[in-house]
Amino acid sequence: MPRLLLLTLATTTAIAGAARADDLRDLALETFKPLPSTVPAVAGNPITPEKIALGKALFFDPRLSASGVFSCYSCHNLTTGGDDNMETSVGHGWQKGPRNAPTALNAVLNEAQFWDGRAEDLKAQAKGPVQAGVEMANTPDNVVATLSSMPAYVDGFKAAFPGEVDAVTFDNMAKAIEAFEATLITPAPFDAWLNGDDHALSAEAKAGLQLFIDKGCSACHSGVNVGGHGYYPFGLIEKPGAEILPPGDKGRFAVTETADDEYVFRAAPLRNIALTAPYFHSGKVWDLSVAVEIMAESQLGEALAPEETRHIVAFLDSLTGTMPEVTLPVLPAETATTPRPTQEVVPD
Repeated sequence: MPRLLLLTLATTTAIAGAARADDLRDLALETFKPLPSTVPAVAGNPITPEKIALGKALFFDPRLSASGVFSCYSCHNLTTGGDDNMETSVGHGWQKGPRNAPTALNAVLNEAQFWDGRAEDLKAQAKGPVQAGVEMANTPDNVVATLSSMPAYVDGFKAAFPGEVDAVTFDNMAKAIEAFEATLITPAPFDAWLNGDDHALSAEAKAGLQLFIDKGCSACHSGVNVGGHGYYPFGLIEKPGAEILPPGDKGRFAVTETADDEYVFRAAPLRNIALTAPYFHSGKVWDLSVAVEIMAESQLGEALAPEETRHIVAFLDSLTGTMPEVTLPVLPAETATTPRPTQEVVPD
């Protein structure tokens, strides 16, 4: 075959391949958005370096718990995907919580927090576990007393909330933690590809993305966090078994007390999903491939071929991002007026 014809065919093939890649990207951009390149703004809480530094200390401080044992970090381990990699978390008195801990990574981009969306933002979310009896089992007054007893914390609150006469408050604790968590953004290969890097995704991941859209997964898992917004019945087409969907946990019904919200949950954000096993609110599935197949059957009525599952998992792997560098804070020391930890009672 003449060299000129070979070059022409090669060029035509390359152009066609580029066109297909651009078509898929254009389609993806109708559904997804890349992560922001800066720390996202949050409503009613301007993010400042002082607030981030204070929030980081609070995130790691177990003295926000009544026992002095559990911190935010206990259930949202930033070295293991922003969760604790347990079916359900262990809290005060070594009690087991009712649901799997969601990741803290990119959580600021969720429409609402918790599996049932009962917290409108991270400020509200930060207050919940501190007061929950099965988690940190503390009270706002005791938290404020604890933080006020340490001069370094008092100075940190004054710097983070200048102009406030009494800066050490439970609300400001939550705002500071929200500010720190807003920095936990993890740019991934998928973001690079959405931003125009054709080589950021493998051919298998692109095939998985196409399937993810074509099969209907993106109807619920869309936007910048590939989920994290919208509420849907678990078992839209076919309810999974009780081992995966425990009958006692009716999801958003506990928030709204509306019959239509029984077994309805917020669509899980899928960024870093490869790091956050086990899966679902019950934490009963440890294999991502199995989780994909369960969702396809339960939500879409689709029985995936093994190759389809493999491709979708390859796409989900492309959502694993780069963690921001987080150094452990040196926490303030207790003083004579710091409330002492309560004795935990191990349940029978």
